[in-house]
Amino acid sequence: MERYIFNECVYLGANARSCLKDELKKRGFKKVLLVSDDTIIKSGVLLKVSNILDEANIKYFIFSNIKPNPTIENVHLGLAALKKSKADVIIAVGGGSVIDTAKAIAIIKNNKEHYDVVSLNGAVDTRNKAFPVIAMPTTSGTAAEVTINYVITDTKKKKKMVCVDPHDIPIMSIVDAELMQSMPKGLTASTGMDALTHAIESLITKGATQFSDMFALESIRTIAKYLPLAYKNGNDIEAREKMAYAQYIVGMGFSNVGLGIVHSMAHPLGGRFDIAHGVANAMILPTVMKYNADSNAKSKYRLIAECFGIDTKKATDEKCITLAINAVKKLSKELNIPTSLSEFGIQEKDLDVLSVDAYNDVCTGGNPRPTSVNDIKKLYKSLL
Repeated sequence: MERYIFNECVYLGANARSCLKDELKKRGFKKVLLVSDDTIIKSGVLLKVSNILDEANIKYFIFSNIKPNPTIENVHLGLAALKKSKADVIIAVGGGSVIDTAKAIAIIKNNKEHYDVVSLNGAVDTRNKAFPVIAMPTTSGTAAEVTINYVITDTKKKKKMVCVDPHDIPIMSIVDAELMQSMPKGLTASTGMDALTHAIESLITKGATQFSDMFALESIRTIAKYLPLAYKNGNDIEAREKMAYAQYIVGMGFSNVGLGIVHSMAHPLGGRFDIAHGVANAMILPTVMKYNADSNAKSKYRLIAECFGIDTKKATDEKCITLAINAVKKLSKELNIPTSLSEFGIQEKDLDVLSVDAYNDVCTGGNPRPTSVNDIKKLYKSLL
């Protein structure tokens, strides 16, 4: 038996935010906690949402104290802001960090026994559905607006906690490509490669199904074509819209079937070295793809290569593995993704703790090839 969980409503497309006024009134919401970050505010993107609230005469309170890798402290500050605002709904406008923080705030609001946040790490069966959240992503990578996952950093332990809970899913998502046009090139690249990692890992994960493969393959095809275009020209609204679709649909897949050790290895790099999640994924992805080719998922590498437009009719399975990996490497190079961990000051002495953290990550269980702390250490070492 297979189980799939999605959010109950999504609006997709340029200017999709225009639905917000009617949706808030229809649902009876009267006051909003607008969760965002300083970058979104300074770029003017938040105004595109707050102006709609002004026009609808809906009161709102802005909370923006959120780091790129959001922390327990950020969540606690957000809970205090929610209490002060007396809002009856949260609208999260931002990338994965903003939406993840909003989801954590919403879960704890209705499940106060988890105020410590650390007790939410891993797969947790909370008692109550989260406080209502409307998610409006400004990046095309994390798919936080449709997943049952969120990631919060425990700064004391220097650890990223991957929290998995069907109760945290937003009640509605508004995926508006016009909110993504201000993304700088570096963020476009890293979030786009995050989406690609979601697609490839969910395609080959142990939990993959025919249903989830549909999402993963369409996402890979779309990213391969449109991520370079969005990177070259951020104002290309078609490319932005296609990337928004790609990240959303693969979110529906990986949220339900899991990921693998690319994410397991990326999480401690963010927790201990504050490396952007998408950059970490992009650096690790080709290396882990090669490692995982020695698994029952190897036949799917042909499909990955074909999604990149490569003719595989005369290619062996082994050749298709190489073609798929090289296609990912070529895309990363085109997007100027860093290629080594040493560029971030990581040394061989750091690998023991990183490897243990990665092995114990919730995503490790989904990897198609059985792994070990020593295997993961070797993978990290090859990336120095």
